[in-house]
Amino acid sequence: MTIDLSAVPFSTFGSFMCFNHLGAPGRDEALCLRTMHGVMSSREALDLTLVRGRESLPFKEICTPASLRLETKRGWAEIVFATPDTLRVRGRGVALRLRARPGSHPYGIPVSPGIFHVKSPATRTNYMLRALRGTLDVQHAWAPRPHERGTRFECPALAATFVPDGAGAFEGTIEEFRTAWRPAAVDEPFDAVRRRVAARWAAWLDSAPSVPKRYAAARELAAYINWSAVVNPGGMLTRPTMLMSKNWMTQCWSWDHCFNAMATASMDANLAWDQLMTLFDHQDAHGCLPDAVSAPMCVWDYCKPPVHGWALRRMMRHKAQRAPRRLREIYPLLSRWTHWWLRFRDYDGDGIPQYHHGNDSGWDNATVFDGGFAVESPDLAALLIVQMDVLADIAASLRKAREARQWKRRADVMLDRLMRHSWSGAQFVSPRNGTHEVFPDGDCLLNFIPVVLGARLPKDVRAKLAAALEPGGRFVTRFGPATESPHSPLYTSNGYWRGPIWAPSTMLIVDGLAHAGFRAQAAMIARRFCDMCARSGFAENFDALSGEPLCDRAYTWTSSVFLLLAHELTPA
Repeated sequence: MTIDLSAVPFSTFGSFMCFNHLGAPGRDEALCLRTMHGVMSSREALDLTLVRGRESLPFKEICTPASLRLETKRGWAEIVFATPDTLRVRGRGVALRLRARPGSHPYGIPVSPGIFHVKSPATRTNYMLRALRGTLDVQHAWAPRPHERGTRFECPALAATFVPDGAGAFEGTIEEFRTAWRPAAVDEPFDAVRRRVAARWAAWLDSAPSVPKRYAAARELAAYINWSAVVNPGGMLTRPTMLMSKNWMTQCWSWDHCFNAMATASMDANLAWDQLMTLFDHQDAHGCLPDAVSAPMCVWDYCKPPVHGWALRRMMRHKAQRAPRRLREIYPLLSRWTHWWLRFRDYDGDGIPQYHHGNDSGWDNATVFDGGFAVESPDLAALLIVQMDVLADIAASLRKAREARQWKRRADVMLDRLMRHSWSGAQFVSPRNGTHEVFPDGDCLLNFIPVVLGARLPKDVRAKLAAALEPGGRFVTRFGPATESPHSPLYTSNGYWRGPIWAPSTMLIVDGLAHAGFRAQAAMIARRFCDMCARSGFAENFDALSGEPLCDRAYTWTSSVFLLLAHELTPA
C-alpha cells in the first residue's frame, strides 16, 4: 500500500508527529512535519525540501506505513519512525533541509557540532536535530522585530540541513520532546528499524476485522488511518487515544471516540476500552462530558450526543468488554452522564431533553436548528432511551436489581413521552424547547435517527421510518443516507450537515434498521456506503450525489464505520 500524503498523513502508532500536505486545492504546499501537541490552528513545525548546493530539487514521494522515501534524479532521502518520538533520516546524493514555518516564532540553540535544538512555541514542543553521518548546517540568526511592547527577538529564517559526507551520504535523527531531551538510542540499523515498524503495522492489519474480498484495499487503508492516528498519553490525554485525524481535526470529540472504540473492540480489548473511556476521564462533577479533548486542552464550549450506551451495547458483543471489572467502571460514569441530560437539559420540564446548540447534537448546522435554539430533537431522547436500557442490563448483571428496574422504568416513560411529544403521525419532528413550534422548511435525517430504537418502536412507526429510508428514495442516494434530503430546498452539496453523507449517521441508521427488522435494507445501505469509501477514501463527509470526499480526508470515525459495516457484510 502506498499513501497519498495530500489526503492521509504519514505517522505511526503512538506518535504526535506526522508528515503531510494540507494545501488548498490547486496549491502545492510543502511537505510538512506537523505535531499534535499544538492546538488545531498551530500544528505546522518544519517544512521539508531536498537540496543540492543552493538548488531546491523537486521530488517524488513514496510512502508506505513503514517509511517515507523522497526521490529525485540526483538522489534520495528516507524517513522512518524509530519510536513515536524519534525519526531516523538518511539520504544519498542530496541534502535534507528542514525550515521552520514563518509566523510560528521558532528559535534555535546550538548544542554541539552536529546537534541543534529547535524550539517551536507555536506548536508547544521542541525538536533536537542530530547528525549521525555527514554534517548539520544551521541558519538561525536572531533579529529584532517590532512589537506592541517594544521589540521581540525572533529567528525569521530558521533552517537546518542534513548534509552528506564525502561519500555522498547522510544520516541523522529528529527527536521530539517537551521539556528535557534524552538522546535516543541509535544503535539499531536503519533498515532494521524499518522492518520492525513494518512488522508492527502488519500485526495490526492482521487483527483488523475481516471484510469481503472486494474491499481488501480499502480495509488496509482504513486500518492504517486508525493505527497511525493513535497518540500516546500526554498533556490532557490520559490514555492512548485515537484522534479523529492527524490532518485538521486533531482532537477527540465526545461522540466520535465511540465509533473508534467499537471498531477496535475485536482487535485490542484494552485499546478499545481506552477509546471509550478517554472522554469519561474528564467527566465533571455534574456528569457532563467535555466537547473534545486533545493534548493541549479540554474543551467545554459544547457537548455531544449520548451515543455511549448504544456504542457500549455493540462493544459488549465481545466477551472482554463485558468483564465485570469493566462494567463496574463504566456503570457509575454512564449513569451520571445520563442523569446530566435528564436534570440539566430540560428547561421546560416536559421530560424531553434539548440541545442548546447544533454543535451539542454533533450535527452542527443541520436544518432542524434553523428556527433557533434550544431544540428537542428526537434523536436525543431516542439515544437516552437506548442508554437507559443498557444501564438496566448492566445493573442487572452487577446484581443491582432495584436500579435495573428504575432504569427500565425511566426508559419506558421517556419512550412514551417521545411518541406523544415528537411523533407527527408520519415522522418524528424537532420542536423548539418551550414553544414546541417546528421549523417547517427542511427535511433533515436527524429526525429519523430514532430508528436506532429498533423493535422498541411500534410496528407502524418502524415501517414509516423504513419507507423514508428506502434506497433511491427520500434520503438514501447511490452512496448512502444524505443528512438533508436532496429534494429539500435547503439541501447543500458541500453543506457539512445540510446534505453530505456522514459515517456516524449512516451507522446509526443501518444499526437501527437492522434491529427494527429491515435487515436487507440495512445491508443495502451499508453496501452503498462501503462501496463509496472503497472508491473515495475515508473523508470526514461525502457529497451525497457524487460520492466525492469532502473536508478532512483521513477521518477515523469514517474508517471505523467502514470496518464495522464491511465486516457485517462478510458472508458467514
